[in-house]
Formats: sequence, structure tokens, C-alpha cells
Amino acid sequence: MEPLSSFEIFGHILYQLLPVWIGLIAIFVISIATKSKTGLYGKLFDSPIGMIGFGLVTFWVLTALFGDMIMTHDPLQQISGMKNKLPGTPTKGAEADDFQWYLLGGDNLARDVFSRVVAGSRIVLKIAPLATLFAFMVGITLGLPAGYYGGKRDTLLSFLANLILAFPVILLFYLLVTPEIVKTGLPKYMAAVLFLFPIIFLVVLWQSRFYTQPQKRNLFVALTVLIGGWIYLGIAWNADPIGIISMQANILIVFVAVVFVNSPTVFRIIRGLTMDIKTRDYVAAAQTRGEGPWYIMLWEILPNARGPLIVDFCLRIGYTTILLGTLGFFGLGLESESPDWGSTINAGRRLLAIYSHPALPPALSLMSLVLGLNLLADGLREQSLRD
Repeated sequence: MEPLSSFEIFGHILYQLLPVWIGLIAIFVISIATKSKTGLYGKLFDSPIGMIGFGLVTFWVLTALFGDMIMTHDPLQQISGMKNKLPGTPTKGAEADDFQWYLLGGDNLARDVFSRVVAGSRIVLKIAPLATLFAFMVGITLGLPAGYYGGKRDTLLSFLANLILAFPVILLFYLLVTPEIVKTGLPKYMAAVLFLFPIIFLVVLWQSRFYTQPQKRNLFVALTVLIGGWIYLGIAWNADPIGIISMQANILIVFVAVVFVNSPTVFRIIRGLTMDIKTRDYVAAAQTRGEGPWYIMLWEILPNARGPLIVDFCLRIGYTTILLGTLGFFGLGLESESPDWGSTINAGRRLLAIYSHPALPPALSLMSLVLGLNLLADGLREQSLRD
């Protein structure tokens, strides 16, 4: 069998990504048709920059979702004779039902680069958004009372945040995932503390909203504690009694490091926004009505800070993606055979002067996702300022 030409490689890649193209077209058509009814999300489609960013991010989300349909080989499979083979090389010993080529070539362990890039998107999109969300839960839960009350609690919390931020982010991230620190059990104890914040946040949210409706409040609180506690046991302690929810130890370490590093910055943003918004007339009106402090913080201040927070959330996912790539590049946190983009770039860069194809696709993938997140944040910022 002959190797594929560049045009044929491009055509095969486009065909493998067919589910993604169909999903993108459907999402854009529906979104544009209903943009007048979907608030800030709909207004995003009035911004060319925002649309491009949304398209890039959605492309990688759909690639991760449809990864099993897109990948041509097992990302960990090694095929004899395919070590560092160029893009379009026919696979040796392939059966009739197997895909016959390595579309983007083989890496230094004879694994398919194309399939590893697709599989790597799953790892990034599994960790980065969820870890960023947890960091926001921690930052919001601590930043709101610090900015609203001020005084000693603000001084103490701000000092702790500044103490963490005093370390260079990469260095702090590097230290948290080194084997010596992991052996002490510190990441697991940190997970036990940090992963409580989403439960605390939701319980306070229901209590402040439905304190005059005890039956509804008790139902929401009970469901939050029950479901949240179940998830908490699974991901923080790997002790899910049903055995459904768990998180691999190496992913947990990376997850905790991301949450810990990002939380102080989110705290400072929330604190600053709260100090500004609490002086507004509608906050004074809520205080005059006799609303409690947490109701004012969660239902008056926080919704009016959503614009900057949404923008920062998108940017922070981009920062987290870069951090994950950096960790993988240094061979820390994730397993050595992991198809995450950082590990793949690190494996490919050793032979970069001879073979560029193993390192370039994951590097361009990482760049495109971060670029999409930054453009999406710019589009959201542009539209939120018009509100």
C-alpha cells in the first residue's frame, strides 16, 4: 500500500472529524437562530472575535466527546515498524477492518500521533474546566465575605491569598506534584479541604435564598449534602460506597494543584468586585428590606459581578490548559504514557530536529484551544460591556 499524499491526509482527517463538523454546524445554526432569546450567549454571535473563539473551543469540546468515533487507533497501541514514521505511512500488518494509515505519523514509541492528539483533548477538557470551576467555588466562598465585611477576616484571608501568590505559579505547581510531596499525603488532605467548598457554597446558597421556605430549603440542602457528599467521598478519598465515582491518584494530584494555585487569584477578583458593588444603591435597598448578609452577597452582589467573572473563567481555563501542558512537558503529575498534549510534546521534542511531526500537532492543538478561550473571553468582555 502506498503512502498518502498531503492532500489525501488532509481529506482523511476532515472525514474522521465529520461528527465534529456536523455538531459545529448544528450548534451555530441553532445559536444564531435563537440568539435574541439567550442573553449574553446570544450576543456573543454578534462579535466576530467571540464567534471564532467559540468555534475553536466548541471544536475541541466536540472532538473530546466524539473521540472514540474520530480516533483511528488506540492511542497507547504500539505497532511494530511504525516508530517515527512520517504522516500518511501505511500501518504494517493491518487487517482489513483496521485503519490502514498513521495520518499524522508515528511517535518514538510507534504510536499514532493523530489518535493521541484526539485522546489528549479529553484529558485537558476533563481537568481544566472542572478544576477552574472548583477554584471559583473556593474563591467566591471566601472572597464574598472578605470584601463585604472587611476587617480582620479580610486581613487574614487576604494575607493567606497573598502568601500563596508570592510563590511563582509554575514553581508552586511543580512542587505540589513532585513525588516527595505526594508521598507525604499532602495533596489528598488538600483535596479533602478544597473539595468541601462546593458543598458549603451550595448549602449557603439554598439557606440564604429559601430561609423563609423551610421545606424547600431543607429539601435542597439535603439533596446537596447527599449528592455532594457522595461525589466528595469518591473524588477526594476514593471511598464511594457504590463504586461509581473515583479519580485516579495522578489526576487528583494535578486537579488539586490547579485548584490551589488558581483559588487565591479568584479570591482577589471576587473581593475587589464585592468591595465595589456593595456600595451600590440596590445593595443599600436590600439592606433596608432587612435581607441577610449572605442573601445580599449571593443574590445581589454576585449576579451583578457575572460579566467579569465569566470572562475571567474563560481566561483561567486557558491558563490551566497551559499549566497542564507544562506539567506534562516536565513529566510530572500524569502517567508517562498519557496522551495529554504536554507529555506528547515532551516526547516529540527530543527528536524535533529530525522528526517534527510528533511534536507539532499537539503543540498546535494546545495553542488553538488557548487561543479560542482567549478570543471567547474577549468576545464576552466586549458584549458584557454593552449591557
